[in-house]
Amino acid sequence: MHSFLQDLRYTFRELRKRPTFTLTAIFSLALGIAATSAVFSVIYAVLIDPFPYPNSERIVELNVLDSAGHDRYFGLNGPQIRQLRQAKSIESVTAEDGWDLTTTDGDIPENVQATYVSPEDPSPWGVKALYGRWLIASDAPFGNDPQPVVVLGYRFWQRYYMGDPTVVGRTIQLVHKPYQIVGVMPPRFRWREAEIYVPLRVNTDPNVFLGSVFKLRPGVTIEQAQADLQPYLEQFAKQNPAWYPQGKFRTHLRSIIELYARRLGPTLYLLLGAVASLLLIGCANVSILLLARGAERQQELAVRSALGAARPRMIRQLLTESLTIALTGTLLGTLLSWRSLTLLTKWVPENSIPAEAVIKMNIPVLLFCVGLALLTAIVFGISPALQLSRPDIARLMQGSGRRIMGNAGAKRTHRTLVAAQVALTLLLLSVASAAGKGFLRLVNADLGYDPHNVMSVPIPIHENTYGTLQARSAYFEQIRSAIASLPQVITAGISTNATPPANGNDMRFEIFGKGSVEKPEARLNMIGTEYFDALHISLAQGRVFDHPETMRGAHLALINQTLAGQFFPKGDAIGQQVRFPDITDRPPYAPAAPGATDWLQIIGIVNDVRNDGLRNPIKPSIYIPYTLSMRMFTQILVRTSVPPLSVLHDIRARLVTLDREQQVMTVRDLKAWITGLPEYAQQLFMARLFAVFSVLALVLAAVGLYSVVSYGVATRTNEFGIRLALGARASDVFRLVLASTALNVGAGVLAGIALSFAFDKLATRWVFESAHSPLILALVTLILVVAATAACLLPARRAANTDPLEALRYE
Repeated sequence: MHSFLQDLRYTFRELRKRPTFTLTAIFSLALGIAATSAVFSVIYAVLIDPFPYPNSERIVELNVLDSAGHDRYFGLNGPQIRQLRQAKSIESVTAEDGWDLTTTDGDIPENVQATYVSPEDPSPWGVKALYGRWLIASDAPFGNDPQPVVVLGYRFWQRYYMGDPTVVGRTIQLVHKPYQIVGVMPPRFRWREAEIYVPLRVNTDPNVFLGSVFKLRPGVTIEQAQADLQPYLEQFAKQNPAWYPQGKFRTHLRSIIELYARRLGPTLYLLLGAVASLLLIGCANVSILLLARGAERQQELAVRSALGAARPRMIRQLLTESLTIALTGTLLGTLLSWRSLTLLTKWVPENSIPAEAVIKMNIPVLLFCVGLALLTAIVFGISPALQLSRPDIARLMQGSGRRIMGNAGAKRTHRTLVAAQVALTLLLLSVASAAGKGFLRLVNADLGYDPHNVMSVPIPIHENTYGTLQARSAYFEQIRSAIASLPQVITAGISTNATPPANGNDMRFEIFGKGSVEKPEARLNMIGTEYFDALHISLAQGRVFDHPETMRGAHLALINQTLAGQFFPKGDAIGQQVRFPDITDRPPYAPAAPGATDWLQIIGIVNDVRNDGLRNPIKPSIYIPYTLSMRMFTQILVRTSVPPLSVLHDIRARLVTLDREQQVMTVRDLKAWITGLPEYAQQLFMARLFAVFSVLALVLAAVGLYSVVSYGVATRTNEFGIRLALGARASDVFRLVLASTALNVGAGVLAGIALSFAFDKLATRWVFESAHSPLILALVTLILVVAATAACLLPARRAANTDPLEALRYE
């Protein structure tokens, strides 16, 4: 025990004497451990264990693929849902719908996000309630009105009832209707991110279409289920052609895990590769430092051996130093991993991971990283220890000790490690540059409209209110006028489904006089007259329908330049007629005006606006008065002279004067609409993290290079002294040191360029820019060369300033 304490005291004294060596080794390990552990913890939470539902891989969503391979969503009516429940591959089909309700049992109405569910027995989610029970089949028998019962989500229960465990059996009033609380769900049950769950009425009405979630039978593959359901969907397509692609289509089932894995999985796996590279660079740094440190201590060890120090005692001393560095680095890395996980979680794009996912530190991965760091320290610490603890004392004492560890084998090892560091760093820098370039491309995309100082105010209406087309259009116009009259508001326009940069619904349309068996598709946007003024969308030709025309549902339309160029290349679009044969009258959910499917005259062409995200090409678009087909929901686009959200309180006050129970859903300014797009958020996520990791890799590689060059200068002090004594100039020695490093860096750069080409397909697929473009490779090579030169300047200057007499006397 006494000798161990002596070893520790000596270790601390040695490490204190060389703070650069100590801190570099510790932080190299700590950064690699922290980054790798944090990223894999996110991967585990998002891709491996995202849901608390047993057999969640069997819970699937149903779409169809059109002939171009694009996913198309469709709704199912009650009879179709009953038919699909008979399919051999399906264990259960749960119909669902979503809507916002309002609490009316308190002083202030509160908006509540509700999910309506047709109760299935057993529940497809298989999660027991925390208190009470989940919805059961008797809560909503097919064809009957559902029972007034509700299940609370955990967060709503915590917020609204302060986590009261006696809430089951009590009553909550939603839109003046009492509902009995029958259960509270556990924290991780957050299906559709709803706050409450109520039973859904499913009946034989063929015009009421609902969402659905399927659960496959045990042992049934996705391919088998798709083949089983194909005949059903082909039959449904004949019944409701508007919901399905024209021509051939294929059933497409995706598990809820795949939905998120496909969205964020490639990004996370690419990041895991990046941080694994960072960990390897850190471990390589430690190995270089330990080998270089061992070379510097051979004279000391020779003297200790000559004085009678036992070999095991010397090995234990060196191993104690290596383990001290490793343990300190792993302890710091463990602390940093928790902090970096918190930061990483904040950077994860909104709505890109399941609400049910719980991101927490993955202990097995953390232990693996710690084990790798310890193994690196032990292997590269004990290697020189074994060699140096039995030195050739005679040769060392004769003065050639500085060259013994500088043999060809050690130099090759160091060169290989440095080249590997440079190659991995160049790969990370090239991918980071590609990600940054991709993000800048999105930021600088031409939107075609002005999102500044504009917000979207979503207005839902309650069931059994404003049920007719006239009542609903009058109410929405009252809301728009009330908001537009505020002094801070410049203009307000209605946008039922037309808020860019991802707006409109793809619908088939016809052009008068151009009969075709295969009808083209365009994005149908339902808007008010003030819409174009609110977004500063300019008119290229013709005119915009006026307010009276909008309110009476005039059969008029405007088109964008893309549609005009594609279907009217002669420039004769104005005066032509189009129609949407699939607009259906579905009161009270979506009543349509009389003759909504009749021909609409094109009266104007507007400039193109982004309508399919920031990355995809602009799609053909048609704008029609929103009064032709009205939903139980609309949005008011509000342009203000002040920051938009600062006016929200005044807007809510105006709404109360129109309808005391009118709530407003989540309000966002139009910049938030852009930053909330998946491609924007994910590209920003990639650019941020790759920038951080590549900078860390660059620093670690530069430190590793500095260590190798310093080690080389230390082992060649005698040579430099002789060269200078024989007449060499200091500049010659300076160039000699840099030239010896240039070979290592050059080999690493070439290997890194090769890696960039090898991984280019993956990088292009995930960051949407080529990582091996000449400009990017030239830029990152320049950065790397400059960093390498800076790392070598101090050791090279030290070598150039060698005093020949001092060097020869020292040797």
